[in-house]
Amino acid sequence: MKIRNPLFWADMPDPDVIRAGDAFYMVSTTMFYMPAAPILKSYDLQHWQIVSYVCNEIADNEIYHLKNGRHAYGKGQWATSLMQYKGRFYACFVCYDMGKTFLFSTDDIEKSDWDRVELDAVYHDMSFLCFEDTVYLVYGNGDIRIVALKEDFSGTVAGSDRLLLSTPKEGVRLRCEGCRAYVRDGNIYLLFIEWPQDAPEKRGIRREVCYRLRDLSGEYERRIVMEDDGKIPGCGIAQGPLFDDAFGNWYAMLFQDCGAIGRVPFLMPVEWRDGWPVLGVDGKVPECFEVPFAEKITDDIIKSDSFDHRENSLNRVWQWNHVPNGEAWSFTRRPGFLRLESRGPVQEIFEAENTLTQRTKAPYSAFTVRLACDGMKDGDYAGLCVMLERYGQIGVRQRGGEKEIVLRYRDGERAPYDVVCREGLSGLKNWYSVQEKTVSLTTNTVWLKAAFDFGACGNGEETAKFFYSLDGEQYLALGDALPMFFSLSVFVGARIGIFSYNEETAAGGWADFCDFIYSK
Repeated sequence: MKIRNPLFWADMPDPDVIRAGDAFYMVSTTMFYMPAAPILKSYDLQHWQIVSYVCNEIADNEIYHLKNGRHAYGKGQWATSLMQYKGRFYACFVCYDMGKTFLFSTDDIEKSDWDRVELDAVYHDMSFLCFEDTVYLVYGNGDIRIVALKEDFSGTVAGSDRLLLSTPKEGVRLRCEGCRAYVRDGNIYLLFIEWPQDAPEKRGIRREVCYRLRDLSGEYERRIVMEDDGKIPGCGIAQGPLFDDAFGNWYAMLFQDCGAIGRVPFLMPVEWRDGWPVLGVDGKVPECFEVPFAEKITDDIIKSDSFDHRENSLNRVWQWNHVPNGEAWSFTRRPGFLRLESRGPVQEIFEAENTLTQRTKAPYSAFTVRLACDGMKDGDYAGLCVMLERYGQIGVRQRGGEKEIVLRYRDGERAPYDVVCREGLSGLKNWYSVQEKTVSLTTNTVWLKAAFDFGACGNGEETAKFFYSLDGEQYLALGDALPMFFSLSVFVGARIGIFSYNEETAAGGWADFCDFIYSK
């Protein structure tokens, strides 16, 4: 069958891939969305479905429950490394908000919520390395370090953490990070992403580099193995794993920043020449190529949902914004509906618990939902939202016993780097103004719609538009298109969200949602 790139126009960054028999498993980054660290499965490398999550939550604390102004936006679960070792599966990721690294293991990779060990250190962008009967973590940014794990994986070996090698600084904007480590034919291979500075004769783009070592002395050889920005100038396709199939063929999966949709994975063939991996075709990522598999179509990573469920169990395509309040959502309190009970007081969507989200897909995706708002109380605001730094929301709000349809969105010039990365959420609240447009509502049922247009996927204007309907057939636009962009403040692509919170009191009423429909 034929692989077509990208694998899917959706946010799936920092991949790691392993093979178990005929099946391939991939892990990706979703940061503050819970459950964390999705595991995807494929038999043909083109079609992937989410089969499990490494953990249901990272921690039961104020950060992950959005309490007292604390949060994990732009942090959370980063760049998980995945490994199968002696019949058991292992995953490892760092959490900067916690100042810890988490090491997980399971006998069944398709079972969620693995066993865990907490390491009281930050092993940035680490990779498992199995060498001479010892498992190590190789980690760092520029200065690459190595630390040995205990045989029982209960922690690291005391005194084993040391500098392995230093990567170039001169003429480099981003030194090597995002390690993926392998041993083949007695050699150690360390793959990294690197971003050179612009030069007069050439724009610097992120690229994939490979370090080859004979042992752990730190002596190495180095090669650039992929330097291609595809159709988005300046956005190099880089960072990701090497892996093989059951026929002996090798592949690499790297990702590219593609604007507001997020970071998108690309697959390419790999050949081994003179002891080096050669990625792609003629030095480029191919738009398509053949693989020796029969096509096996799976569930999509984005799906419609009736919300008609007999148990309080979500389809795996859904993730909550931070850890949910289990007492404030239900499928069973009103059968056929998702009930979100309003909590507060909350002034904006980034502070609200129990916002339920899915990815979006480029170049176009739209989502509709029916909202029954007869259980709402004064101060409640519920509906659909676009989860981005400059967010937008359309929903129903009740004040003084009266309901209205409200479009709320952040407005203003894009926040500069200092505000995004140094001042955090409070800085963004001060930077942007919040605008509203309203329409009176006299019924207790309304249909809401958010439509995403990603244009040329990172090469042009990207917008979201909002609509409402009183009959589920004729939709009316409300407000202008919301400009979208990717930002380090959240560090994930645009998502659709379903929300309900109260702006005035700790506990309000509830909103009931049904017939969530995804179209493209």
